[in-house]
Amino acid sequence: MKIIVAALYHFATLDDYRSMREPLQQFCVEHGIKGSLLLADEGINGTVAGRRENIDALLVHLRSDARLQGLEHKESTATTWPFYRMKVKLKKEIVTLGVEGVSPTVCVGTYVEPQAWNAVIADPDVLVIDTRNDYEYEIGTFKGALDPNTTAFRQFPAYVQAHCDPLKHKKVAMFCTGGIRCEKASAYMLQQGYEEVFHLKGGILKYLEEVPEDESLWQGECFVFDDRVTVKHALEEGDYELCRGCRWPLAEADKQSEHYEEGVCCERCHDVLTADKRSRLEERKKQTRLAKERGVPHLGMSLQEARQRKRAAKQALGAKVAKHLLIEPDDGSTPE
Repeated sequence: MKIIVAALYHFATLDDYRSMREPLQQFCVEHGIKGSLLLADEGINGTVAGRRENIDALLVHLRSDARLQGLEHKESTATTWPFYRMKVKLKKEIVTLGVEGVSPTVCVGTYVEPQAWNAVIADPDVLVIDTRNDYEYEIGTFKGALDPNTTAFRQFPAYVQAHCDPLKHKKVAMFCTGGIRCEKASAYMLQQGYEEVFHLKGGILKYLEEVPEDESLWQGECFVFDDRVTVKHALEEGDYELCRGCRWPLAEADKQSEHYEEGVCCERCHDVLTADKRSRLEERKKQTRLAKERGVPHLGMSLQEARQRKRAAKQALGAKVAKHLLIEPDDGSTPE
């Protein structure tokens, strides 16, 4: 069965976003749609998956609200369900920058279509910044792009304050997975006095979909926040898998380590897992195998278990490793 995966977002003033949650949750469940959607007074953001006709119905439903007519969405396909349940959540921001008063509905940078992106980032006068996080940058980015070395989007303003100068950097170009982070970052940069700010319309996903590989300046694969882990050109499923111990994306070479245990740990986390965590991961691996043998999906952990896992990880492992144990997706979707 071909499953359509749709990443979507739109910045708009939604004063009634709280009352939108339950009807939207019900609509998705009734249409067999799984994934995660975030609602805030600044708009909507998320990634969902479902059958073709049901995703189409959701897009029509959302765009029937005049405030969401300009909803951006990118599609790819999967052969297995990338999500296990449907969640519509209320948030303060649909992508967390943590700076008051930054709104793309007030001011925003110049959108650059994928076909024009190469010329922009090839300009030596343009500062090119990857607004994603370190684990995303490590497995793929655009040629010549700077790595802010952040673990969450809310750290981006501090990077700008420390490493960028509006008097020196007259032109700035930014990109992210689906377009939402760089769109909000462009509003922030303009607020800080930068003259010309460009951002990739539709994000990396749209670029990989529309730009032929032999013309592409993209290097590596693109991290996505679902069970596909990464995608390549033409949005084909990538070659990485997720370490269940630390949630770091693993290449084939990483799995050759003597410390790699499928479904349990990798080189990064094998020596910091608590006995309790290792036991839970081994049990999860067992249950996943049994579910596969029975031909039924393994639904993963409950939300309560996920929260307990995150708290325990922070307490037991320290910030350096624990910050990756449950990666917070800035583009709206959620792991597991």
